[in-house]
Amino acid sequence: MLTATPFSILKPIIPRRVQIMLRRMLINFKKSSCKDIWPIDPKSAKKPEGWKGWPESKKFSLVLTHDVDTQRGYDQCHLLAEIEERLGFRSSFNFVAEDLKISMALIKKLKEKGFEVGVHGIKHENPFKSKKIFQKQAVKINHYLKKWDSVGFRSPSMYHNLEWIHALNIDYDASTFDTDPFEPQPDGMGTIFPFWVAGDNGRQGYVELPYTLPQDFLIFIMLQQENINIWKQKLDWIVDNGGMALFISHPDYMDFNHSKHYEKYPVQYYEEFLTYIKTKYEGLYWHVLPNQVASFWKENYAYPQKTMKPSIRVCMLTYSFYTNDARVRRYAESLARRGDHVDVIALRGTNEKEYEILNGVHVYRNMERTRNEKGKLDYLIKMLNFLIHSSLNLTKKHFNMPYNLVHVHSVPDFEVFAAILQKLTGAKIILDIHDPVPDFFMAKFGGVKNEKYYKILSFFEKISSNFAHHVITVTDYWMGKIAERSKIPENKISVILNLPDIKMFNYANIKESRQSNEYFTILYPGTINKHCGLDIAIRAVHEVSKEIPKIKFQIYGGGPELDNVTQLVKDLELEDVVFFNGYVPLETIPAIMNKANLGIALLAGLNDYAQQALNVKLFEYLSMGLPAIATRTKSIEYYLKEGTVMLSEPNNPSDVARCIRDLYYDPGKRAELKKNGLAFIEINNSEIQMQKYLKIVDKLTEKSCP
Repeated sequence: MLTATPFSILKPIIPRRVQIMLRRMLINFKKSSCKDIWPIDPKSAKKPEGWKGWPESKKFSLVLTHDVDTQRGYDQCHLLAEIEERLGFRSSFNFVAEDLKISMALIKKLKEKGFEVGVHGIKHENPFKSKKIFQKQAVKINHYLKKWDSVGFRSPSMYHNLEWIHALNIDYDASTFDTDPFEPQPDGMGTIFPFWVAGDNGRQGYVELPYTLPQDFLIFIMLQQENINIWKQKLDWIVDNGGMALFISHPDYMDFNHSKHYEKYPVQYYEEFLTYIKTKYEGLYWHVLPNQVASFWKENYAYPQKTMKPSIRVCMLTYSFYTNDARVRRYAESLARRGDHVDVIALRGTNEKEYEILNGVHVYRNMERTRNEKGKLDYLIKMLNFLIHSSLNLTKKHFNMPYNLVHVHSVPDFEVFAAILQKLTGAKIILDIHDPVPDFFMAKFGGVKNEKYYKILSFFEKISSNFAHHVITVTDYWMGKIAERSKIPENKISVILNLPDIKMFNYANIKESRQSNEYFTILYPGTINKHCGLDIAIRAVHEVSKEIPKIKFQIYGGGPELDNVTQLVKDLELEDVVFFNGYVPLETIPAIMNKANLGIALLAGLNDYAQQALNVKLFEYLSMGLPAIATRTKSIEYYLKEGTVMLSEPNNPSDVARCIRDLYYDPGKRAELKKNGLAFIEINNSEIQMQKYLKIVDKLTEKSCP
């Protein structure tokens, strides 16, 4: 969707030969990083809804098209048509209407011989620079469509905006592709099948025909290949998956007279490929013109409510360990599931890979972090280090293939400035404030002497929020406070509640019944921070340990308070009661919850942060049917009805102990909490929240289209 690149801006003043040289360097530089999606993107083989196959029970469809960009190419059209006619093929020729001296006699002759003619723009330049520019060009394009009796359009250089194209009087558009990261606008459609683009507001729909075989210019001029192996490889894969082999070649770059020009390739390559198709797949392909495919598709697959949405490229920056960051994973996997390309730049933990693909998300771990910070300066230095590392990595990836959206997860807020270049080149920026940094800081360090830091952090929150195109936070209270403090307009900030992924945390997925053994197991899986109140929970367990001799408190995770709470366990002589199990993969937590009797999710302190934070662990317990104890705070009472969780008074180990006793001695109350918790999750879950998120993303990236 992005069209502004350094090369495209400078292109008009660079000599053509130098342009070719620079583009070759760029493409060869990008090639290795795109090997998973080019020339074949495995995800694009998915069959359309209700797919019944091609006409005449053919295995795949074959569509040949040509873009004629220059007068040289126009003058060679008849030679190309003769080759195809001799081999038994027909194709479509798309002409740039006003850059060429076009004879109606040639158009008539091509049509008489069974070829098709389409419009390839007015000038060979991006018609989508603005809506106003396109609307003016649309009038001219419609004029030539009518004059040439054409029903198809293809934009120059494959620029596209599927919504604006509704202004054209066409049966089909062919300005997209399944995958081609080397195009100026590299957002592939992710399919090797046509698709219907439904009209709205009284506008007619049309069929979109993405090209699915790499263009000749890319293979022979840019990559300087001396054989047709890439074409063969991609065609064979398309055949295996029963898709549409739609091919673009250019008579402009075909060498018909052995001139060996730096911008030409032997026409024999094209003849060889047609012969390969005819020899290997004779009788298996439905070979028709683009307008015939469009007619077939419109008649059979023009679903009024089904429109293929172009995939987008998203990068997420998070100063966290992605594998165990449930919130970031929900965002990333929701985008990946619908076909968007998602990269995540995160921290690297011990024994973690620098790169891997998890559930369709590309995870890059560019900096190690050990949670051994001793003070404010330690935290700041590590965050600044991550800012530098992530900015360099983001810039490199954006240069290879531009992002449409960069989603930055705070803490820290200023991480958003890692995306300066991306914003300047048209990408949209989301700042996601998981924890309001000024309030989080005061909860962690507090004190009158730290009020100056509160003001500084509030300033960074303000400039970071203003830099972003949209701000997301985790509760309605924080949305109001952040919006007021940072002067954010109402339409620029949203709430996405931090609810668990119900695909992972789902009680219905557990086949084994909850284990009941001689121990009464209390569970805490998460980060061990001061505000999480683990010391309060441990003191409460100590208070009831004599009364409930079979009690066990299992703690999973780590954090800056680990040493302190470990020492507390020793001081209270609870080594046989409280167990520290370290970090475990997020995917294992549901099974661990199923073995527990009670979950605990406290918030320590009396400040705003403690009163207004929401702990995702609490909602994970509810999703897994695990009775839970939480701190009575304003936020919990705002979102949860009485009887959904057991509420304890803030900072009161004795009251937490009371809750433990009540639930230990009253299995009926535990059963009631389980029932009410599952009922809450049924109507308040991550799927609903992620739909809100995807709408925000779509609204933002819609505006980043050319």
